[in-house]
Amino acid sequence: MDTITLTINGKSVEAPASATILEAARGVNIYIPALCYHPDLPPASDCLSSQSIYQGDEKIENARPGEHATGCGLCVVEVKGEEKLVEACSTKVRAEMVVTTDSDRIRLRRQENLIPILARHPHACLTCAQQEGCSRTQCSTNVPENERCCPRFGHCELQDVANYIGISDATPKWLPTDLPSFKEDPLYVRDYNLCIGCTRCVRVCRDLRGVDVLGFVFDKNGQPMVGTLKLGLLESGCKYCTACVEVCPTGALMDKSVHPGKKEEQLVPCRSACPANIDVPGYVRLIAEGNPDKANAVIREKVPFPGILGRVCLHPCEEVCRRSEVNEPVSICALKRYAADKAKGNPIRVGKDTGKRIAIVGAGPAGLTAAFYLRKKGHSITLFDAKDRPGGMMRYGIPAYRLPRSVIDAEIKQIMDLGIDLRPNQSLGKDFTISNLKSSGYNAIFLATGAPISRRIEVEGSNGPDILWGIEFLEAVARDEKIRLKERVIVVGGGNVAIDVSLTARRCGAKSVTMVCLECQEEMPAHRCEIEEAVAEGVQILPSWGPHKILRENGRITGMELVQCTCVFDEKGNFCPEFGDSRQKIEADQVIMAAGQQTDLSCLKGEDAVCIENGRIVVDNETLQTDLQGVFAGGDVATTPGAVIHAIAAGRKAAASIDRALGGTGDIEQTLYSRQSPRPYLGRDENFANRPREKVPQLDMEQRHTGFKEISLGFTEKQAERESKRCLQCDLRLYLKSNPSAPAPWLSFDSDSVMQVPDTEGVYTLLDQEHKVLAIKGTVNLRTSLLDELKESDKAVWFEYEEDKMYSKRESELIQKYIQEHGEMPGGGDSDLDDLF
Repeated sequence: MDTITLTINGKSVEAPASATILEAARGVNIYIPALCYHPDLPPASDCLSSQSIYQGDEKIENARPGEHATGCGLCVVEVKGEEKLVEACSTKVRAEMVVTTDSDRIRLRRQENLIPILARHPHACLTCAQQEGCSRTQCSTNVPENERCCPRFGHCELQDVANYIGISDATPKWLPTDLPSFKEDPLYVRDYNLCIGCTRCVRVCRDLRGVDVLGFVFDKNGQPMVGTLKLGLLESGCKYCTACVEVCPTGALMDKSVHPGKKEEQLVPCRSACPANIDVPGYVRLIAEGNPDKANAVIREKVPFPGILGRVCLHPCEEVCRRSEVNEPVSICALKRYAADKAKGNPIRVGKDTGKRIAIVGAGPAGLTAAFYLRKKGHSITLFDAKDRPGGMMRYGIPAYRLPRSVIDAEIKQIMDLGIDLRPNQSLGKDFTISNLKSSGYNAIFLATGAPISRRIEVEGSNGPDILWGIEFLEAVARDEKIRLKERVIVVGGGNVAIDVSLTARRCGAKSVTMVCLECQEEMPAHRCEIEEAVAEGVQILPSWGPHKILRENGRITGMELVQCTCVFDEKGNFCPEFGDSRQKIEADQVIMAAGQQTDLSCLKGEDAVCIENGRIVVDNETLQTDLQGVFAGGDVATTPGAVIHAIAAGRKAAASIDRALGGTGDIEQTLYSRQSPRPYLGRDENFANRPREKVPQLDMEQRHTGFKEISLGFTEKQAERESKRCLQCDLRLYLKSNPSAPAPWLSFDSDSVMQVPDTEGVYTLLDQEHKVLAIKGTVNLRTSLLDELKESDKAVWFEYEEDKMYSKRESELIQKYIQEHGEMPGGGDSDLDDLF
């Protein structure tokens, strides 16, 4: 790349020969203000006006068709040899060019150019001395509410630039307009009353994204007016990427649910909602590009079970997907499964042997995940499990119609192939103890035994025959034990386990299955799609009813008496059911209790005892360390039972903590697919916003009860392509650059800074830590007064000053003489000064 050398503010600067003065200056952190300019966009002067636009229902014709935007004119600078000031954003650098970016002439011109911008935007707040820290809700200067600045005040680029340039006294008062404001559209608000016509939104939509939804025209006065090219956003083909919001320098375009300080979390909620923090937009984009193998690599950077999660994850990411505000959320979970099923596999690197040995107790999702990441770090891993095969609840608690055993075997094999020593049929407390493990030379122990037994609830009549327990019932079925249920089965519980038990009961011979749960249908802990699936398969659900007693005749179950539940939780959200007087009886031959699951910690006794509360091992929330040195615990054994993804997240956290405790960095991340910044171009798609969510093909209803064939058949290639292309790609906004903030005018209020202030007349402002104004004072000697303030003020943290000749030279000399003789300013007001002069 060819470069040239120029001088900016006396500094020698090397810049690309194709750069503008503005780009060259910013390359060496020299600030030049600008509003129409944005580093990712072509200059405003390249932006051609439209034939017409819409602002709501009003169609506005262009008074100057064929003309381009003119720009803000705030970036003007002096170039040696040029008579006129030039715009830094559009003037190319030249060899040996000499540029000045700040002078009285430049400041005056910038203020003049700012006048027409502020004339069309509320700016009373920008001229207020109390603007720092102002909430806008109460106004000490009684500015009418409709003339105050917008909610972006304090985080506004226009405010930042105006404060730097200074607002001319010639700036007219803003006259309230009656332009339309739209708050009902998805994701963001449009308020044309706050638009300054910089055309950034037009250029980002037209030139960077290629969607071409917005345009601008000139009114009869030559002012640019921005609007949609058709009647509304939807009609214009908006893809709701919100890039226009990102580049808007005012509050004319504002997010509805993205706030300062939480931008990434709220802008890409699918990623932040995922307990494992999977890069959801990244892998969805790769699927859209036809690269499922690369998409699977991105998923496996965070989880070792993409195929399992693609089938059983409760997908909290979909609950917060921003596409749902347009119509329906993206089917993220089904796309994960598609990538896993189509992938050819990704090689996993194992680090150099560390010489450290780690014992992991429990081969469920938490234990397997910890083993996966710790083995990749080079540690030696021994995995103990009480069952004969690894997988935990994934294998023994999730029915095969949801999670085929072949998928479990394949993904666990990839972990075991890293060189993990599996010890099946080994129970903690029976076959070994924590003390045994420590004495055997293990440097760390991770307890991940889960919650493998059903929670027992006392119901009259539950001690006789034909009572089954949910978790144990599912495990027996998973072990291929021959179970034949009776015709009429009642399942007690309202969670996902109860749903699994109900549908499994249908496959084990039950002709009718009735679910009874305390919660109303809206409060049921089972996922909504699971409930719908159960109903579709003929399960009857009786919400807001609890088991009162099991009815028997001659020891044989005949039914259940139910009592109405009027409230499940108390005011604090604690489980505290209340019951009414209503009763009903339902017929049944068999009852399966599936009201939750619990841990079995009876093995942790004596010297192996750890702190236990409410049936869970107590751990440090950040490290998962127990009160025993070197012993960690995570997953369902340490928290309220959750989904597979929560157990995976616990395994990841444990792996990082254990690695750190053993002298490692704790960094378990590994890049399996190196990705560049995504392409910013989206292109038009006329039907994008209305495109419905793809329906995942499913096994025909008549085939379901004949066995345990997988119900969900997964997306076809065409379906995956269509569904992945529904993604709004919200994360693209994170790759947009921004204009730098103006240099802060505040100086640290200390003796070193004050001693740099000139001995001259002027005005100074004192501010506290939050930049709230404490005092604004005029003085004949800035330095002396600030030194006095330094001795007296204990709240001032920042200050700024401005030299301002308040008196004539002769008056200033008399005041200085008076101060030298009396040690203070004349104190009697104007009359004393008149006598002095």
